[in-house]
Amino acid sequence: MTPHLSRAHLTAIAAALFVTLLWSSSWVLIKWGLVDIAPLPFAGLRYALAALLLSPIILTSANRRRLAECGRRRWALLIAFGLLQYAVTQACQFLALTYLPATTLSLMLAFTPALVAILGGVLLGEHVGWREMAGVAVFLGGAALYFLSKALPAGAVIGLVIGAVGVLANAGQSLLGRKVNRDIGLPPSLITAVSMAAGAAALLTTGVAVQGWPEISPRGWLIVGWLAAANTALAFWLWNRAQAVLSALESSLINNTMLIQIAVLAVLFLGERLSVMQVIGLALAGAGVLFVQLARMRPAAVVRAPTDR
Repeated sequence: MTPHLSRAHLTAIAAALFVTLLWSSSWVLIKWGLVDIAPLPFAGLRYALAALLLSPIILTSANRRRLAECGRRRWALLIAFGLLQYAVTQACQFLALTYLPATTLSLMLAFTPALVAILGGVLLGEHVGWREMAGVAVFLGGAALYFLSKALPAGAVIGLVIGAVGVLANAGQSLLGRKVNRDIGLPPSLITAVSMAAGAAALLTTGVAVQGWPEISPRGWLIVGWLAAANTALAFWLWNRAQAVLSALESSLINNTMLIQIAVLAVLFLGERLSVMQVIGLALAGAGVLFVQLARMRPAAVVRAPTDR
């Protein structure tokens, strides 16, 4: 008999699903914004505004005391995590979306859990079993089916290379994130606020230096503001709250819906078209990712929020 879910549990499930919808909608909003705004300043502004909204977390007396007690090593880990998670990964995502359809890039980034499993085995000595490898094989089969049945736009090679760098950076920040959250002794909300501030500062500074300060229309500012406030600051806060209630299995299942959500939103709002074979490929790839996540799951595991997505 299925146990009765409490109201708090149902609320957490609804909140997590809402967050994945926000993160999935980011891909549509980014594609719209890239029409008028250069990718690097666009990404920098989004996360700089989000970091500003999250700054009250840093300014509480308890968190100021925690940060004052951090030594150089912990500060170095925090900053390195922020640079990799936001400056590098998000720069690659925004740049790649100027060349690739949203569905294509989301499929590439969906490979991150499988790549983390492989790199965790190589770099951290973590056990990689046959289930993980089977999940990787299913994902690669689905991805191959998708790409072999899709004609990519002009300039796609550049986008694929940038996207591949983004996948590696995303996997790297996931591995570094494990270490930071495990060893640094700070609450997740504070880690998010500090690392985002560091990464956003580097991303915005580099973006303006390389591509200049953009002339942004009111529509562009609305997109940037919504991405910063709703899809980043609010979404991370809601996700962290939901994780206090949801199991790792529930989080993985909810998180894994984003690949399909992004594909549906891209069809509805970006005019992307998917053939039957491409839909089958996406479904197989999603199943492979989920299989890897389930195979590596531990009872006390916590699913980290997607990088945005």
